Amino acid sequence: QVQLVESGGGLVQAGGSLRLSCVVSGTIMSLNVKGWYRQAPGEQRELVATITSVGVTSYAESAKGRFIISRDNTKSTVTLQMNSLKPEDTGTYYCALDQESRRYWGQGTQVTVSS
Repeated sequence: QVQLVESGGGLVQAGGSLRLSCVVSGTIMSLNVKGWYRQAPGEQRELVATITSVGVTSYAESAKGRFIISRDNTKSTVTLQMNSLKPEDTGTYYCALDQESRRYWGQGTQVTVSS
């Protein structure tokens, strides 16, 4: 059983920053990938950033240079620092864990960026 709980969403003005956190609990394998995904209203869920268990990161083009993903394996957390936010960053942000060919999702946290 794996559970992911996100926090840190909210309303922010364009140009501002938010920090999202996700606590992962349950049976976690040593090899895994953690990530953040975004889903805007009426749109498909899309990748924002991922980080492997050894710290290799990957970002969507829209997130490069503005967002930073990090993880603390001792606390089983993954964090997304979002800077220079734009209205198009608005959406529900989901934390995900990939391990043993399965993907687990959190319940999501809303991020709204006003112009």
